[in-house]
Amino acid sequence: MSRFTAMQFIPLEEVRRPTLAPGAWALWALGFRPFYLAASAFAALSVALWALQFGGLSVGLRLPGPLWHAHEMVFGYTLAVVVGFLFTAGRNWSGQPTPTGRPLQALLLLWLAGRLGVFALGAWPDLALLGWAVMALNVAFPVAAGLALWRTLRAGANRRNDFFPLVLGAIALAQAAFHLAERGLLPGLGRGGVQLALDAVLFVMAVMGGRVIPMFTHNGVPGSDPQRHPWVERLALGGVLALWAADALAGVLLPLAGWPDPARWAAGAAGLLALLAAAAHAWRWALWQPWATRRVPLVWVLHLAYLWIPLHLLLRAVAEAGGLPPSVATHALTVGAIGGLTIGMMVRTARGHTARPLQADRWEVAAFALVALAALLRVGLPLLWPATLLEAVWSSALLWALGMGLYAWRYTPILTRARLDGRPG
Repeated sequence: MSRFTAMQFIPLEEVRRPTLAPGAWALWALGFRPFYLAASAFAALSVALWALQFGGLSVGLRLPGPLWHAHEMVFGYTLAVVVGFLFTAGRNWSGQPTPTGRPLQALLLLWLAGRLGVFALGAWPDLALLGWAVMALNVAFPVAAGLALWRTLRAGANRRNDFFPLVLGAIALAQAAFHLAERGLLPGLGRGGVQLALDAVLFVMAVMGGRVIPMFTHNGVPGSDPQRHPWVERLALGGVLALWAADALAGVLLPLAGWPDPARWAAGAAGLLALLAAAAHAWRWALWQPWATRRVPLVWVLHLAYLWIPLHLLLRAVAEAGGLPPSVATHALTVGAIGGLTIGMMVRTARGHTARPLQADRWEVAAFALVALAALLRVGLPLLWPATLLEAVWSSALLWALGMGLYAWRYTPILTRARLDGRPG
């Protein structure tokens, strides 16, 4: 078993010569700033609106249907956070600039236009031209972000992270499959497109979690000794990739080939792969010594969120066998893992890249707790008492909106102003 050392990981912070006065406007100085702010505000608003719509209440803004709620959480909120993070980390990985200023503004406007377009589809669902325009906007965003990241990474000497633009390209293809299904050209592929995007995000979380969570534990928790076993790492990441391939086969490729009932054909394989991957990720998580982090909120929030990955995979294996509704497993991934990891990383990277102490205050701990409790209610209540689905959706949505809204409120002055040390970024 190999002992963890901090030198195995690439730091997310970099040292630059001071050029900006503290307090100066800096929203467009680095990718995490506008995308974290926009994503958190959108997450709070859109989930609250969806919960009201799900309960049958009339709201001014409406999503076109239930599948579009999943679409907006994956291709809207999650993708924005991923792009903001990759633009920020990509500059450190390569030593080359990522989009700032007007190019960054254009990318954010492209993302915002896609979000407004989806709500417009809820108001005018019969406008065919609008549907095609929204598709073009939504597919263009991950393509443009992937190309920008590709140029940055290829200009550097380190080839370790060159696969990230390819992941964004895979998300763009999943986005296209979803929209084509909604336009009636590829019937039945809508859920497959969302699932492939979720698999891509799961892979990103598995890769980055394996890099930063042991490092943050080692550096931030005195006396901790997180471990990384090479075979466990290969099994964990390989399991996610195998499940991604199985989902692509069952959700897109076999339906395109006209294969009869591909989901049923692939259920056994997907369930077995999910079960094996769950064991590998649980083992991986235990090696990181999560129990040692309970007094360090910036670290325990990441451990708690990562625990939802093996739980999601286990629940998915059960769901593939027909033992529970698939939505329970899906929300373990989306609210539990994605919600917890994004809120934790949005706090940590924003603090690190604005030269603030890497310590969570009571407001940030409250945001962590709200999102964690939202996941517990959204998964636990329907799992134990299926008749409480509406109550689970409403209570979870309220907690999620409060947690994300709290982040947006607290970090607006931080994300829009220059670093405290005056360095760019």
